[in-house]
Amino acid sequence: MNVLSAVLQARGIREAMQWFTREKQWINDIHQQLCRVPAPTFLEQQRAEWMAAQFRAFGCPAQIDRAGNVLAALKPFGAGPYVTLTAHLDTVIAPRLKEDIQADAAGVLRGPGVSDNGAGLAALLAIARALTLGPAVELGDAGDAELLLVANVGEEGEGNLAGMRYLCGKSPLAGAIRSFVVLDGAATDHITTEALGSRRFELTFTGPGGHSWSDFGTGNPVHALARAVARLADIRLNGGPRASLNVGVMEGGTGVNAIAAQARAKIDIRSESNAKITELVTLLEQVAEQAQETENQRATAGKVAMKLREIGSRPAGKLPGDAPLLRHVRAVDAHLGIRSTLEAASTDANIPLSLGLPALSIGAGGQGGGAHTWQEWFNPEGRDLGLKRILLTAALEMRAADASVSTE
Repeated sequence: MNVLSAVLQARGIREAMQWFTREKQWINDIHQQLCRVPAPTFLEQQRAEWMAAQFRAFGCPAQIDRAGNVLAALKPFGAGPYVTLTAHLDTVIAPRLKEDIQADAAGVLRGPGVSDNGAGLAALLAIARALTLGPAVELGDAGDAELLLVANVGEEGEGNLAGMRYLCGKSPLAGAIRSFVVLDGAATDHITTEALGSRRFELTFTGPGGHSWSDFGTGNPVHALARAVARLADIRLNGGPRASLNVGVMEGGTGVNAIAAQARAKIDIRSESNAKITELVTLLEQVAEQAQETENQRATAGKVAMKLREIGSRPAGKLPGDAPLLRHVRAVDAHLGIRSTLEAASTDANIPLSLGLPALSIGAGGQGGGAHTWQEWFNPEGRDLGLKRILLTAALEMRAADASVSTE
């Protein structure tokens, strides 16, 4: 008997898989409820408390750690080892009213955060509920790992993966985690095994400001910033490794007839290579200094000052192609008839991958789109297939057998 066949026959696994299909409406309802609890980055506490309360209601020990992450298990917390399923709590846009999150006549859930990452969080709750209603999962070996469910903070925007950094670093459980399966968004057609690295900066120019007429000639922060952004836009990123450079925010000034006292931009640099990111950061520093110098050479009065501040860093990394975790997902996909491709993306998996820990990111099933907008949507059709995929992958990882064992 191969390993996957043994897992499929393990006590509790088959019952949980049947529950995913039977209780689709319960999962849809809990998904809508959680998305109605606002959780913008840095303000996830209300949703964290709500998630912890759900886990406890299912009979799962649950706690909120010092970073704000929700940790839940099927039995009292111990020494591990743990296989960890994670999904981030925070959203780019938070609903203002409960009515901002609604299911339409076709059952499609609409509103900010319903896919990214309502889908991942709903999967955590569904798995916890399915496994606590049926018989305890027994995989058959005394050294089997336990399952840890984590709803973490700080994945989006300037959250800088704070929740995952704590979980992999300062958390008391950090050394007990065997591997990470990150649930982010919907669909089952991808496996993120390569961490797309990024560094983010805030570029600020300041000056004395003044009147557009009477103080003309004073160094203008808006002009300096515009020069810097134009030069950044002219940088050609041809050839490999693949990289991107984006100015996502520009702001400054107080009026059309005023010389600004401040102007700033936020810049995102990404690449599959940490070395390429470092190269582009050096270019950014040079461009910022050149823009300051040009504006101050033009100015006949007050000068401008420049400050470049790093506001985020996501290290690159890659899961080896022969990693047991990847082979486990591939075996499950073959069993379930799922066709998936490997991809690079920026997710919570960046942190463990950069530390050499087994990690990957997959969708939680269903279909979604419009992420980070008010038009975001999630269609739950086929969600149960994604939940079965997650559960079986985790169960294979939890096996105490040698990690090199074949799943074929």
